Amino acid sequence: MSRHPATMPAVAYRTSLPIDDPASLEDLELPVPEPGPRDLLVRVEAVAVNPVDYKVRQGADPGGAPRVLGWDAAGTVVAVGDQVTLFQAGDHVYYAGALDRPGANSRFHTVDERLVGPKPATLSFAEAAALPLTALTAWEGLFERLGLRHGTLEQTGTLLVTAAAGGVGAITTQLARTLTGLTVIGTASRPETVEFARRMGAHHVIDHRRPLTPQLAAVAPGGVDHVFGTAGTDRNLAAYAEVLNPFGQIVAIDDFDALDIGALKAKSISFHWEFMYTRSMFQTPDQATQHRILAQVARLVDAGLITTTATRDLGPINAANLREAHRVLESGTAIGKTTLTGWAPGASG
Repeated sequence: MSRHPATMPAVAYRTSLPIDDPASLEDLELPVPEPGPRDLLVRVEAVAVNPVDYKVRQGADPGGAPRVLGWDAAGTVVAVGDQVTLFQAGDHVYYAGALDRPGANSRFHTVDERLVGPKPATLSFAEAAALPLTALTAWEGLFERLGLRHGTLEQTGTLLVTAAAGGVGAITTQLARTLTGLTVIGTASRPETVEFARRMGAHHVIDHRRPLTPQLAAVAPGGVDHVFGTAGTDRNLAAYAEVLNPFGQIVAIDDFDALDIGALKAKSISFHWEFMYTRSMFQTPDQATQHRILAQVARLVDAGLITTTATRDLGPINAANLREAHRVLESGTAIGKTTLTGWAPGASG
């Protein structure tokens, strides 16, 4: 590791605090990590922020030990473990990493190569950093959990995507519109989010602050075949049971305490969970699937078929800017993805 500094700037938290507390996220100097056998050591150039960041910060108190968050990153490989075969030093990469390892809000970061994709060549580091977590969630939800056939444009039917202007909703809408023949209905409630959902490819946009059933009857008189629930699944389940066709499907990524799935039985509606960290958390044999998904997403981006969902960059990666990013997400008003790019002058590396 003599080619790299011994320490690096990082942003971490030591105890769960409200985001307005200056100690909720702090600038620290931490040791540069050593890559394991399958790891890449990445010099982080940009990160994006997701709800998982503030949920971990709020709900997992590290008891005084610094914990680094950040599960969307893009950067340059500077060293590799002795069993790495997919990448080499100098490669530009993007990834969401593993929830049970330190996050990427640090100048250098180690990540298993099987969870990493080649950065889309046509995107900046920040534009690329906005994509991995949400693209993996969307791809797995659509094509693994729901079993849709990607690249089969003859596949017809109707897909409802809730919060279609959010990070996951925006890329789900793009992938469904680009790779299937489904009619995509998004939900949004403000003029700016409605416009963004349409720009992402939604055929129709309805208001999730109003009852869904009559709005869906108007735009999808033949019923709905699939639901990708990013928010409000428990609140909307009765509506889904009503509007979904027999043998319809729901995939959900949001959090709630209980769900009355008995309402789905009469139509044989199936319910699926999507959690893109399952593979890394349980070390499943097919972890490299995420490498392949990210490589395919990069190809779609470079072909001009899908675009980044980055909408706002807050500047260098530091505690003050990350606190602002958490604040935006906690407010529930974010459109697309919020990114941070680069490090303050003089940052090691």
